[in-house]
Amino acid sequence: MKPFSFTYWRRVLATEGLPILISLLLSAVLWYNVGGEQTVDTSVMIPVEVLNLPRELVISNQFKRQLEVTVHGPRSVILGIDQRQISRRVDLANATPGTTVIANDPDSITVPRGVTVLRVQPSTIILSLDKLISKQFAINPVTIGSPAPGYRLENLRMEPNVIIITGPESVLSKHDVLRTREIDLSGINQTTQLQVPLDLDPAIVDLIGETTITADIAVSLEMEQYEYTLPLTHDAGLEVPVKRVKVFADVPKLLLDEGVKLTDILTARLAVDEVNGIGIVRIVQAENLSHPVEILKVEPAVIELPKKPAPAPAPPPAVQTPDEPAKP
Repeated sequence: MKPFSFTYWRRVLATEGLPILISLLLSAVLWYNVGGEQTVDTSVMIPVEVLNLPRELVISNQFKRQLEVTVHGPRSVILGIDQRQISRRVDLANATPGTTVIANDPDSITVPRGVTVLRVQPSTIILSLDKLISKQFAINPVTIGSPAPGYRLENLRMEPNVIIITGPESVLSKHDVLRTREIDLSGINQTTQLQVPLDLDPAIVDLIGETTITADIAVSLEMEQYEYTLPLTHDAGLEVPVKRVKVFADVPKLLLDEGVKLTDILTARLAVDEVNGIGIVRIVQAENLSHPVEILKVEPAVIELPKKPAPAPAPPPAVQTPDEPAKP
């Protein structure tokens, strides 16, 4: 075959030229898409990813969770960085308690081929590493105001009354107790429950969030102790040796403020126990009392009753003798 004939060149192009032609076309396309594409400088936000933090340590300070990274490269590649899950990885496997400063060099950010990191802001990450501890805190209630007139605070119980918090030793060591926000007792005249938020330091809020507990508020009547002498009434039909008894009682202040006389609303009655020959003193309160009286003691509480006289024996029946005529 002649080397310069038409048939020769057609065969060469068919066997060797086609692959070369395809390579040239692919190179042109690649150059257009990469080399010929417009390059840009722009800033992207890259998250900070902390790895291998030891269990006994905790990061106790606030630090920037995202970095501003200025990059240079093809527009299409840079626009797709957000989908590539690129992050600034910080390995703390060998960390110890204290302050750790980590430099954000351009080489610390892994970016796609063709993209160059120009600058990272901030240039460092400062981490305060602290021991992780658990500490128990008692809850101290803070109150303002007073219950309604005539009432007093009997008991104030927090539920829960202690809270266990796990966090940095440097933060938890600053506190010995946790306090509530102000609990207003003004005008309370009955036992009740309230939901009360804790008054927490911002550093504690970061650990456990805004926290609310239950306050069980128990109120009772204000009492004043008095001694009264009451006449003793009974239906025993006996001459009882005790005519009056002493009564010791806690009297609600509200009742006294109403001008009620206790001698008019309390009655001392004697309940007779005939089997044992005693009388038991009972104090009966009027049914219309707005607030009951608390009886503490009665003197005497038990009275020995006199024994009833035995009835005179009946005379024996008359006995007739045989010699005596019968009386008509």
